[in-house]
Amino acid sequence: STRAHVFQIDPNTKKNWVPTSKHAVTVSYFYDSTRNVYRIISLDGSKAIINSTITPNMTFTKTSQKFGQWADSRANTVYGLGFSSEHHLSKFAEKFQEFKEAARLAKEKSQEKMELTSTPSQESAGGDLQSPLTPESINGTDDERTPDVTQNSEPRAEPTQNALPFSHSWILFPLCGDSQLALLGG
Repeated sequence: STRAHVFQIDPNTKKNWVPTSKHAVTVSYFYDSTRNVYRIISLDGSKAIINSTITPNMTFTKTSQKFGQWADSRANTVYGLGFSSEHHLSKFAEKFQEFKEAARLAKEKSQEKMELTSTPSQESAGGDLQSPLTPESINGTDDERTPDVTQNSEPRAEPTQNALPFSHSWILFPLCGDSQLALLGG
């Protein structure tokens, strides 16, 4: 955490800075463990004036001895921070680099988990999915899914053998955000 005056770029002109705090406020780095992301957060009283998720492609730029800025495409704005000293600005910039790198590593790690879990689910998903769920709850109507159910009803032994790796890795599927896969875990 540090204290700084917070600004946002004027959304209309995209040129002028608009102060979002009347005085220096606390600006903190925060780890959001539920989403596995790093954020910059600042409150002015009970109002959040910064809630910016740090992404690997963000850049914090020192534009003067006491001022720095970064663009947040998700928030569709550019944030600016005015510090009381060059030392505070430098410390904030160093931490920004650290958390940007941590965000890159977290993103790579989550992509690896998704890649690891996608292969077993595709292999074992065939006949196993139809048994606990009705065809309509998976996708489409009875008419669309009936041929698949008929084709998969004969080789029942194979999906049962593959059920162990599938059930072992289902915990990661809700993280993908795919409602069909989340249904299987629940």
